[in-house]
Amino acid sequence: MTQLANTLLHLRSTYPTLRPAERRVAQQILENPSEVVHLSITELATRSEVSDATVVKFCKRLGYKGFQEFKILLAQDVAVQPEPIYGEVEPDNDIHTIKEKIFQANVTALQDTAKVLDAQVLKSAVEAMARAREIHFYGLGASGIVALDAEQKFSRIGLRASAFVDAHMQITRAVLLKPQDVAIGISYSGETLEIVEALEAAREAGAITIAITNFSSSTVAQQADFVLLTSSQENIFRSGAISSRIAQLSTIDTLFIAVALVDYNRSQESIEKTREILSQRNLDRLKA
Repeated sequence: MTQLANTLLHLRSTYPTLRPAERRVAQQILENPSEVVHLSITELATRSEVSDATVVKFCKRLGYKGFQEFKILLAQDVAVQPEPIYGEVEPDNDIHTIKEKIFQANVTALQDTAKVLDAQVLKSAVEAMARAREIHFYGLGASGIVALDAEQKFSRIGLRASAFVDAHMQITRAVLLKPQDVAIGISYSGETLEIVEALEAAREAGAITIAITNFSSSTVAQQADFVLLTSSQENIFRSGAISSRIAQLSTIDTLFIAVALVDYNRSQESIEKTREILSQRNLDRLKA
């Protein structure tokens, strides 16, 4: 399925870039998708407190020909997507409920990311990474943990991969990249200033830039040659970036396996070498 066919996921990813009036339309759709498919353009406009023309502009801004096309694709989307079983975590939830809601949020994030993560963009990113002289991963906070995980994985298959989770190191190393290098910026919001600056510096140095973000029109995405979209929803009780981190890690895992398979023999040989040295180290410790 294309991104436009996944109407609700597409709407969430572009929501931050919408104008105030358009956001009112989006809010009505996100809160009541199964009802909106039965509304006329005037009824939706009235509920959203906007004009009919604003609804039309809203649909076209998202890439649809008009309200009718949007509504047809929304109806298909609603028909195949069951209502969420679990809601948001509440202050009075017991441990069983918290467990169920968190796991369901993570499952949903993975399913939704699998829908919006474009296979052709992934393929292009993999090709760039496989031939890169050097690969940088930039992330801060929870996204920094994802960057460190990526460094560990790609280094194990013999690639020159480095994670930078300090803003000064990110930008100072980014300016030293070369044309065939790759810089990957990881940011859920896509508005982390430090990641934007690092990708901009890498791009100006001639490197290929890749963004892993939840929002397709974000500032980080605008600095990227390739945008790998994730789809997760965070609220105040998941401010630790729980489901978004899971989506990012799975995206990194996909890149890792695909890049490793480009030169399977080299990757396997590198993994065996690293495994052997670690095993020998453990044996030496036991003997000591």
